[in-house]
Amino acid sequence: MNTERIWRARQFATVAHQTQTRKYSGRPYIEHPLAVARMVARFDRDEDMVIAALLHDTVEDTSATIGEIECVFGPGVAVLINDLTDVSCPTDGNRVARKQKDLLHTAAAQPRAKTVKLMDLVHNSVSIVRHDRGFAAVFLDEMAKMLDVLQDASDPNAWELAQRVDVRARFRMHATRNLP
Repeated sequence: MNTERIWRARQFATVAHQTQTRKYSGRPYIEHPLAVARMVARFDRDEDMVIAALLHDTVEDTSATIGEIECVFGPGVAVLINDLTDVSCPTDGNRVARKQKDLLHTAAAQPRAKTVKLMDLVHNSVSIVRHDRGFAAVFLDEMAKMLDVLQDASDPNAWELAQRVDVRARFRMHATRNLP
């Protein structure tokens, strides 16, 4: 898909994330939303979903707001971004409490947002398992809980892919722990 709106969303995300890098690789952060958008486009040719994939971290990680996204990309994208944006904050308690609050928010999300969230989890899990085995165990437990509330994603194949990635990641972690 190569539409004017998608191109604008890519530019918006690139500018919004321009000073950020990926934690483990040091590569430009924009590579993550681009990868998530490509995965979403494989499952669903819905333009708003692809745009939401490109913008899924902008409200959490940059100065962009839902209102700004709605003004530029319309209410359909804004609703998806709202569904994809974590609602917890540091004052909500420890990581377990914050993740539970975010999980309940995601559980109420529309199925289209859940497909985007699944591809976000897939892309993040590959990087985390590869680069941070210690945190991977925590992340994969959180991912398993998230998968439970994402089963009604708009594309069941996206959920199945995320489930397979989770199982493979757990297997790899277990297998490498038992190496001499």
